[in-house]
Amino acid sequence: MSDILNLDRETLRKLQLKELESLVYFDDFCKKHELTYYLLGGCVIGAVRHGGFIPWDDDIDLIMPRRDYERMLRLWKREESSERFLMLKTDGEVFTGNSFATLIDTSATMVKDNQKDIDVPHGIVTDIFPMDGCPDGKFKRYLQYYHAMMYSLYITEVVPTKHGGLIKAVSSILLKLVPSREKRTKIWKKHEKKMTRYSFNTHKKCTELCAGPHYMLNEYPHEAFAEPVYHDFEGLSMPLPQGYDEYLKMAFGEYMELPPEDKQVPHHDLAALDLDKPCEGYKPIVSVKNSESSEQ
Repeated sequence: MSDILNLDRETLRKLQLKELESLVYFDDFCKKHELTYYLLGGCVIGAVRHGGFIPWDDDIDLIMPRRDYERMLRLWKREESSERFLMLKTDGEVFTGNSFATLIDTSATMVKDNQKDIDVPHGIVTDIFPMDGCPDGKFKRYLQYYHAMMYSLYITEVVPTKHGGLIKAVSSILLKLVPSREKRTKIWKKHEKKMTRYSFNTHKKCTELCAGPHYMLNEYPHEAFAEPVYHDFEGLSMPLPQGYDEYLKMAFGEYMELPPEDKQVPHHDLAALDLDKPCEGYKPIVSVKNSESSEQ
């Protein structure tokens, strides 16, 4: 069993303020290139309920319409030259263990327990998700969900263990049948193409295909994410989906109610955290270029 860090409130607050620096940097980049993005999940709840971070939250999640997301990745690769802030997404050369893009602040170190064996810079992470359109019709939507699940399985190479024994068993078999990273890449790229064929801009509903299986099933009205509204977040004016109330109720229920005290804890397991030391000071325990699949 790995040793998991227990963050006290002072350390957690210091981490939040460090993460805020990444948000400001990304916000400036998006403004410069006229890219649309929104705070997502707990950050939206935090903005509305607390005027900033949820006191026990430990990360920042963002979401972008697919077209802006893909354009952001191209622009960052072509034009961004920051040595401190890196944008990573699994492709044919880089493996991150995520199905979405991550902005890494390399001026500090944060190692998530489920990523400690992965050969990437272990800095402060901001997760950036794409938002895709949903097709009309149950069958097409079912196929989109299937492609999203296959995409997630082969790009992350992680067997889902919290969604039933059948899904776990089938996923494990599918990964073992394709042990080659090169072949897995071909598979997830094929499923990514099929699951993203429905434009965010032209369909009535949208969804989070690069989130967990539960969130993949959510269908939000397009109007909820059509335009940003700006809200105070830690003294900054940050974009929320204009239909944030409808979005939050669909995704989280009665979000203005505080959870029980035993649930008021950070939701990421951290193996290491050093907010004053660059991530170059930490090395991955094992390279996963040829490792077997992990589970979560």
